[in-house]
Amino acid sequence: MNSEAESLSCEAAPYAGLTPDCVLAALDSVGLHGDGRLLALNSYENRVYQIGLAAPPIAGLETFSADVAVAKFYRPHRWSDAAIAEEHAFVGELAEREIPVIAPLSLAGVPAIDAAEENFGTTTPCGTLHTFAGFRFAVYPKCAGRSPELDDRNTLQWMGRFIGRIHAVGALHSFTARPRLDIETFGDAPRLWLLAHDFVPADLLPAWRSVS
Repeated sequence: MNSEAESLSCEAAPYAGLTPDCVLAALDSVGLHGDGRLLALNSYENRVYQIGLAAPPIAGLETFSADVAVAKFYRPHRWSDAAIAEEHAFVGELAEREIPVIAPLSLAGVPAIDAAEENFGTTTPCGTLHTFAGFRFAVYPKCAGRSPELDDRNTLQWMGRFIGRIHAVGALHSFTARPRLDIETFGDAPRLWLLAHDFVPADLLPAWRSVS
């Protein structure tokens, strides 16, 4: 298989190497030892697993005593390390301000051993983003939730307050690593690309142009 075909194959199946063994080994590499329980959770672009823990965490993680953890494996090539770290920092700041979010665990200083590569894995300086066998991942505590009572006015008021507080915290700093959600990037450019590559059927093209 030539390099171009290998690249296309990797893009088509980016999680082909993320086997259950790989998931458990990744958790082992940051000091969280699985007991074999593995449950895939709903996720659109990434892969998220609830993982049962057996042995106590290694030194440095004594404060994390839960018997399950949630691991999020990021889709390869989708986000930069800086963008993920920026997201983690924002969620951490929300948690510090007592806004109910689930922040990733900081595992800075934990020796991450990458058995698949026979080398040491990596943990970013922020301590929340790790790499194992080519996959980047973060670990979260499990936190149960429930559907809100949307017909309850008090519930809607609380939700509105939290959304307002989230926006207020977000306005304190500029986000530099994540792409902007603007019309040019997510509207004009995709429209021109679709037109240039003949994705719109010819008989629908006039109507599509008029509304796009």
